[in-house]
Amino acid sequence: MSSAAENGDATPGKQNEEKTYKKTASSAIKGAIQLGIGYTVGNLTSKPDRDVLMQDFYVVESVFLPSEGSNLTPAHHYPDFRFKTYAPLAFRYFRELFGIKPDDYLYSICSEPLIELSNPGASGSLFFVTSDDEFIIKTVQHKEAEFLQKLLPGYYMNLNQNPRTLLPKFYGLYCMQSGGINIRIVVMNNVLPRSMRMHFTYDLKGSTYKRRASRKEREKSNPTFKDLDFLQDMHEGLYFDTETYNALMKTLQRDCRVLESFKIMDYSLLLGIHILDHTLKEKEEENSQNVPDAKRSGMQKVLYSTAMESIQGPGKSGDGIITENPDTMGGIPAKSHKGEKLLLFMGIIDILQSYRLMKKLEHSWKALVYDGDTVSVHRPSFYADRFLKFMNSRVFKKIQALKASPSKKRCNSIAALKATSQEIVSSISQEWKDEKRDLLTEGQSFSSLDEEALGSRHRPDLVPSTPSLFEAASLATTISSSSLYVDEHCPHDRTALYSNRSRSHTKFKPTGKLRSVYIKCVLPKNS
Repeated sequence: MSSAAENGDATPGKQNEEKTYKKTASSAIKGAIQLGIGYTVGNLTSKPDRDVLMQDFYVVESVFLPSEGSNLTPAHHYPDFRFKTYAPLAFRYFRELFGIKPDDYLYSICSEPLIELSNPGASGSLFFVTSDDEFIIKTVQHKEAEFLQKLLPGYYMNLNQNPRTLLPKFYGLYCMQSGGINIRIVVMNNVLPRSMRMHFTYDLKGSTYKRRASRKEREKSNPTFKDLDFLQDMHEGLYFDTETYNALMKTLQRDCRVLESFKIMDYSLLLGIHILDHTLKEKEEENSQNVPDAKRSGMQKVLYSTAMESIQGPGKSGDGIITENPDTMGGIPAKSHKGEKLLLFMGIIDILQSYRLMKKLEHSWKALVYDGDTVSVHRPSFYADRFLKFMNSRVFKKIQALKASPSKKRCNSIAALKATSQEIVSSISQEWKDEKRDLLTEGQSFSSLDEEALGSRHRPDLVPSTPSLFEAASLATTISSSSLYVDEHCPHDRTALYSNRSRSHTKFKPTGKLRSVYIKCVLPKNS
């Protein structure tokens, strides 16, 4: 299945090269779609509103539209065809849930010719977008249409429980039968508005095996890149404020669990990045004023289900953001690693791939040749976990709160160092004061020590040992080097200490035999 084309980002197809699908010209398919939807939706308005019942999901209505017309259908210049509508009441409920009125639905699809889009994928499906950018119409395979039918009851329950979802919004499932050929189509929301230029478009699966855009795709004017391209271009990821990031990740987690419960895998996140630039913005405003109908601009919102509404709901942000700034088109504000202001448009696509037998065989074969954890096809539980991990760690990131500046940190460290140094100096000063007090006391008792020294000449250890001036100076130097920012306290303490020490030594003047003992025991030999 496709990605960008499914959501209106691809460039329109060349007018002179009409495509065919199942041997049917695309122009015939577009005409049949408009005629069939116009008839079925108009006929549905006559039915009264009521609650959706279980059997409504399996109802199929059919109408035959001959080229010459009938009492109920208009004439047309296309081959005769039969148009089937699946679960009309259920899809009417889905449209009403997203605020789509029947008149607006018909106006978008039937008033102007559908615009054909190119398909970057390998499915071969045709893609059409309405002229007002509201809806995408895509051809699907029989198994995909059948799977969507089975999915409808669970889809209905999920929308009631969780209207904030990035899952595709399905608005209708139809089938055109002509010449024995069945062409099934599905109508969905348009994720990427054409009126807003997408500077980058990515199809992300969380896989790395062959997840790089081909050379042919890169040559397009609006290429769709893949996982490896994103890791190369946006290696730092995309940044959101805390509230937006939490709302986005919560929505993705809830959607992935729903897909896992339905055993769905191989889906993608289609991501469109618009870089806000004033020059481009003005040009886009001028162009957008000429494209849409003036009648439509006043009747409804820019898009029925925008990216911002999908994660925050219409009550909080849908109407408010569009009213305040309609130029955002409901995009989610973000920033790049370069600080560029961005608008992001996103949605989960390709959810009609269930883990059936063929997918199991495909995964088994690829796992034998390559790393099984890197291939896109995998069991639903592993696929969901890998998808969420990739989005959470590599794609979307939260803007961290501002940290303290280095200058403030340095000031705090200096203050702490000053306080510590002051504590050390005060404790050392107290020790010196105590020691000084002891020395003064010992100096006063030296007269009694003279007699003891004369009687105990061989016991010089009785002479009081006081710290030398050299030891005091070295200790002061050590304290000075450890307290860089408290030098204003140290000189005063050192001067007082040295003066006190000098006074203590001058008071003690030994004489006679005690002098010789003192010189021998205390003073150095060379003195």
